[in-house]
Amino acid sequence: MPVHDWTRVEAGIFYDFHNVWTAALRNTLNEGLLPEGYYALTEQHAGRTIPDVLALHASPEPDEPRWLPPDTGGIAVAEAPPRVQCKQIMEPAALARRRSLAIRHVSGHRLIALIEIVSPANKVRNLHVAELVEKAISALERSVHLLLVDLFPPGRHDPSGIHGKIAESLERYGEPYVLPTGAPLTLASYLAGPSVEAYLEHLAVGAPLADMPLFLRPDRYV
Repeated sequence: MPVHDWTRVEAGIFYDFHNVWTAALRNTLNEGLLPEGYYALTEQHAGRTIPDVLALHASPEPDEPRWLPPDTGGIAVAEAPPRVQCKQIMEPAALARRRSLAIRHVSGHRLIALIEIVSPANKVRNLHVAELVEKAISALERSVHLLLVDLFPPGRHDPSGIHGKIAESLERYGEPYVLPTGAPLTLASYLAGPSVEAYLEHLAVGAPLADMPLFLRPDRYV
């Protein structure tokens, strides 16, 4: 599927597409793409803080800080590393109403991963960008993997895209992230851990939408 230029339509048009796409992703994941023991839900959240991450952790915290779900399938990273344009390893200095897709495991119904599709409202104000970035970092701090889909070009509040703001917040003294020329749209899959690994694809309007890994464990993805 080619990437559309979503800046040419009203926000309500993208909102409708966002909802339909989220449901389609949920259905595809639950119809055999996720290994045994995993399931996907669409969840709606609101508020100026990040209740989406906190609410999804309403079940008891695991005894081990780096709890891993059982190895029930998926693609082994060692055998088939994700094919992306680039990979970035970040050493963290410190670790509006929207929908996200949550991947959980049946053992305690613990949150494993989030899929976040960026909407125009996430970029309209500096506060909204900061909320989205804080949400992403809070998930990664809790060992929740994240797949970020940013199909809107950078604006004045995110000059290097949302991934650039996330990287800047994780590595407070690192070099500013620079987007490649002519490819302002970003797909970013984050592997949570002591060091955050970001698998990145940068696209232009009209380019095919790339396959991206969704991590379930440090050694497994779909």
